[in-house]
Amino acid sequence: MNTPPHDPIPPPGGPAPDPGAEGEDVAELRPPLRRVSPRAVGVWTLRMLLGSLFNLVLLSAAAWAVSALGWGWVPDWAREHAWKAPLAYGVYALLQVAIVPSWRYRVHRWEVSDDVIYTREGWVSRTWQLVPINRLQTVDHTQGWLERLFGVATLKVQTASFAGSSSIEGLDEEEARALSERLAVRAGALRGDAT
Repeated sequence: MNTPPHDPIPPPGGPAPDPGAEGEDVAELRPPLRRVSPRAVGVWTLRMLLGSLFNLVLLSAAAWAVSALGWGWVPDWAREHAWKAPLAYGVYALLQVAIVPSWRYRVHRWEVSDDVIYTREGWVSRTWQLVPINRLQTVDHTQGWLERLFGVATLKVQTASFAGSSSIEGLDEEEARALSERLAVRAGALRGDAT
């Protein structure tokens, strides 16, 4: 039976083994070096604005229905204050559209080395991801209508496990195209070396 090697199990009450103690290289988690295209801020802003406007129209229609149609099952306090819901959401949406895209631009970073794709994203909760290039199964270069309008693209890499998949959103469209070709060639070469 072919079983993978395991880390040594420390004896009960003993110290845990240090992964770098036997001369192994330990990767130091640092911010990736590259930022996405500044035009990605425009994509994220417009996407959030359109979504917020759609939600505001739906919420306003619901508030109008509650206050104007006189449904008997709606409490009087809800009927009288129905207009406050779209107002509160409008203030929230304006703050979100004004703050989130530029903050996301500051945090969203990426880097590709000879053997790893390294990304960091998230503006409240941060996600750091290291994807080995030799594990890549597919490299997708996608560009929606809004991304085409701003000249940016998304690079998606897929591995055998879902946790190993990653995407870099907001790359310059030419850079994304060149990077997808380079990654596909590099992944093929690394898989060829492993056989």
